[in-house]
Amino acid sequence: MAVTPLLLNPPPTIGEQRVLFHHLNWQRYQQILQAIGESRSARLIYDRGTLEITMPLEEHEFYRELIGLFIRILVVEMGLKIKTMGSTTLDRKDLDRGAEPDNAYYIQNQPRVAGKKVNLQQDPPPDLVIEVDITHTDIDKPRLYASMRIPEFWRFDGQTWQIYQLQGEQYKEVEISRTFPGVPKIRLYEFLAQAQEDEVAAEQNLRQWLQKHY
Repeated sequence: MAVTPLLLNPPPTIGEQRVLFHHLNWQRYQQILQAIGESRSARLIYDRGTLEITMPLEEHEFYRELIGLFIRILVVEMGLKIKTMGSTTLDRKDLDRGAEPDNAYYIQNQPRVAGKKVNLQQDPPPDLVIEVDITHTDIDKPRLYASMRIPEFWRFDGQTWQIYQLQGEQYKEVEISRTFPGVPKIRLYEFLAQAQEDEVAAEQNLRQWLQKHY
């Protein structure tokens, strides 16, 4: 599948630091989660005995913030609604999996969770989950989020933006987001490239393009 790289010859970078633990049961994962607490920058993701703790660095946070801004601009200019979950812990004991994504959103299902604290035992999962993985991760995130029934999953590695849509039990990589139909992938690449020099101008240009097309 054709992709559009953000840079043709990028310099080597380190976007995250990762620590991996194996052979942990659900109870031990929960103990670690509680011991670390919520006031932290590290994010945890647990997949059937494997725990990965990620400490994001500058490049990771730049892309995470800017992709979040990109999504909010699309939502506003396209007249949609949104409930931002950020890195809220998405724990599924029944699946023996848990995750703290870089960003998660309710958009299509925003009316079902508006004004309430989400309970994944009763409420639908987020409509869209975002992960920035500049460095290698040992967690199979597409499989993990597919098991959680996340309808759409975006992944960005600092160069390539991948869009996954849930079809049946698995994800299929696609070129156009179902959440934002009609927005070509090139728009994100252009937005991120311009934001490296001038974030305000990048936002203004994206809004102008959307206002012409929506």
